[in-house]
Amino acid sequence: MSFLVSEELSFRIPVELRYETCDPFAVQLTFHLPGDAPVTWTFGRELLIDGVGRPCGDGDVHIAPADREAFGEVLIRLQVGGDHALFRSGAVPLVTFLDRTDKLVPLGQECSLADFDAHLDEALDRILAEEQSAG
Repeated sequence: MSFLVSEELSFRIPVELRYETCDPFAVQLTFHLPGDAPVTWTFGRELLIDGVGRPCGDGDVHIAPADREAFGEVLIRLQVGGDHALFRSGAVPLVTFLDRTDKLVPLGQECSLADFDAHLDEALDRILAEEQSAG
């Protein structure tokens, strides 16, 4: 992927895409920025699927085709507070990755693999504990 610093400046960075059947609703992108520890973002697989073809996303993750008229590149905007980072990826590698995830867990069949309620409870407990320790 390319990290877009400005309209004039961008540089390629390695990004690892991961999908685990133990969390079948999510995908992970790990960005390996030069000189920094890797940064992993986890968000909905369906958001990535939708974002390849049309602008979508609320909150911290927005994904959209770079050109609505041509299938070719996808923009991924990640935001934390007032800071954001913009990445550009070829659509083909993303679609290939998503195709592999669909072979592992077909879209719509995620609930058959996951104990979703238990994972949701664990995630909410972890978020609440982090907020209480930070606040």
